[in-house]
Amino acid sequence: MEHSTRTNEPKRLSRTLLLLGTFCLTACASDAVVKERPPRYQPVSSMTATVATGQKIIRAMRLARVSPLVALGENIQASQEALTLLKQNPGDASALHDYNFAVARMVGIIRANKLDPWTHPLSVPSPSGGVYLLEHKPDPRPMWNPALYTFTPADEFMIGGKYVEEHVSRSGIGAPVVAVGKGDNKEWRTNYFTKKVYYGVTAVARFQGNRCIIAFEDPLARETTSVNGRSIDLAADFTVPLAVMLTSTTHRVPKLERMINPEKWAETAQLARLEPYNPNKAVVLVIHGLMDSPSTWAPMIINLRSDPEIRKHYQFWFYSYPSGYPYPYTASILRENLNGVEKRFPLHKPMVVIGHSMGGCISRLLITDTGETLWERLFNHTPDETRLPASSKKLYTDALIFKHRSEIGRVIFISSPLKGSEMASLSLGRIGSMLIRTPRKLLLAGNDAFKVVTFQANDLKLKRAPNSIDTLSPKNRFVRMINTIPIVQGIPYHTILGDRGRGDSPNSSDGVVPYWSSHMDGAQSEYIVPSEHGAHQNPRAFAEVKRILKLNAAKEGN
Repeated sequence: MEHSTRTNEPKRLSRTLLLLGTFCLTACASDAVVKERPPRYQPVSSMTATVATGQKIIRAMRLARVSPLVALGENIQASQEALTLLKQNPGDASALHDYNFAVARMVGIIRANKLDPWTHPLSVPSPSGGVYLLEHKPDPRPMWNPALYTFTPADEFMIGGKYVEEHVSRSGIGAPVVAVGKGDNKEWRTNYFTKKVYYGVTAVARFQGNRCIIAFEDPLARETTSVNGRSIDLAADFTVPLAVMLTSTTHRVPKLERMINPEKWAETAQLARLEPYNPNKAVVLVIHGLMDSPSTWAPMIINLRSDPEIRKHYQFWFYSYPSGYPYPYTASILRENLNGVEKRFPLHKPMVVIGHSMGGCISRLLITDTGETLWERLFNHTPDETRLPASSKKLYTDALIFKHRSEIGRVIFISSPLKGSEMASLSLGRIGSMLIRTPRKLLLAGNDAFKVVTFQANDLKLKRAPNSIDTLSPKNRFVRMINTIPIVQGIPYHTILGDRGRGDSPNSSDGVVPYWSSHMDGAQSEYIVPSEHGAHQNPRAFAEVKRILKLNAAKEGN
C-alpha cells in the first residue's frame, strides 16, 4: 500500500499542475474578439430601380472620407428612394437591403466625422440640389438621448471568440447599431446598470418633406416598427453588441485576479441590468461561478434572445462578484443589491435565477430560510450569547441568518456543487485556496470567530478565514449545515448536470462536480447534458433552459 501511494504521487502532482494550468489558460483565453472593418456593398438585384440606389451608395462610399457631407446626402437620398420602392412593393428584398445599408452608412459617417444631428438639425446637401435636414426623433426617456452615445453600425464589426460563436440576428427594416456610452455611467451603481453602457439598437430613417428623421428603436422591446404606414419586422443584431461589451470590459476585470485578490476588486460585486428596465417582463438573473464573469453567459443569452417568445417575456440581468469571497458572504452582498433593486426597480413579475457552479450555491441561499439554525450550529450559542465585535457580528449575521427572497419564483441550478466538490479538498483546491488573499474585513472576522468556534472531527481544518474554494469543500461545516435546511416550499427549482457524454449517471461527474453533489431530490426536473463542467454553454442546456422559461411564462400567465 505504501509503495502504491508513492508511485501515484507524481501522477497526482502532474494532474494538479495540469488542471491548474488549464484553469489559468481558460482565464486568459479571449471571451470575444471584435475587429472593425470597412463595410462592403453587395447588391441583391440588378433591376434598374435598385441599380440607381446602389450607385448612390457606392458613390457615397468613395466620397465618405473626402466629402463626408456629400456622401451623407447620397446615402440619405438612396434610403429615401429605397423607401419609395418599398412602398410600391413591400416585398422588394433589394430595396430593403439598400435602405438598411444606406442608413447604416449614414450612422457610420456621423460617427467617423463627429457630426452632431442629435442636438440640432444638420444641413446636408442633396444630390438633386437643395438641402436635407438630418435630425432625430426625440425620446422622453433620458437614457435614450442619442447625444450620450457613439453609434457604430453592426455590419462594421467582425466578431469571434469562445463566447460568441453563434451570430444571431433578425431580418427586417433598419440598421442594427451598437450604442456605446460616452464616458462611464456615473450612476451605474444606483441604477444597477453596467458601468459603461453598451446596447444594441436599430436605426430607422423616415422622411417628412426634406427632413430625414432618424429614430433609434429597441429590438428587445419591439418586434416590428411602422414605416410607410405599414408594420414591418424590425431588424436586429443580438450578438455584436454583446461581443463589443465583452471585449471592452473583460480585460479591465480579469477573472483570475478577481478570485486571487477579491479585496482589490470589491467594487465589481454588483447586480446589473443588461438592458433597459421593462416592468412588463420577468427578470432572468444569471450568476456565474468560481473564477468566472458574466461573459460566461453570453452563449446562452445570445441563444435565448433568438427566440421571440423569450424576448417577449424576459429581460436579462446578471450578478458579478469577486469569486475569491466565501459564497455565503457573496450571497449577503447580492441580498443587499436585491433590496436596492426593489426600491429602484420594483419587480412586477417573479424573477427566475440561473446559477452556474458556485453561482448555483449562491442561488440556493436565496430560496432558503435559516432562522438562527446555522448560527447556533456554528457557534454553539444563540446570536445574543455569542461574543463578537460589532463589525464581525454583522458580517456573520448577514451571511448566516436570512430569509428566502420573495421576488424569486423559480431557480435553475447548472453544474452546481450544492453538496461540495471533493476537488476543493484535494491538492488542486488547496493550492488554489492558498493563492487567494483574504480581504482584511473577512480576515478580522475569521480571527474573531476562531476564538469562539470549536472545530469538529470531520471539519476542513483552517488557520485562517475560509475563502470561496474552502466553502466548496464537502468538509466545510457551512456546506454540511446548509444541506440540512430544506429549500422553502412553493419555489420550483430545476437542475442541469453534465456527464462528459459518458451516460454513467448517477455515478457520473462533469469533471469538477459529481452527480451526487448536483442532484436534488426535490427538483421539478433534472436534465443531463453530454458536457464537462461548462454545461451552461451546451446547446442542449440552452434548449432545456428555454423549455423551463416558456413553462414559467405559461404558468405565470405572461
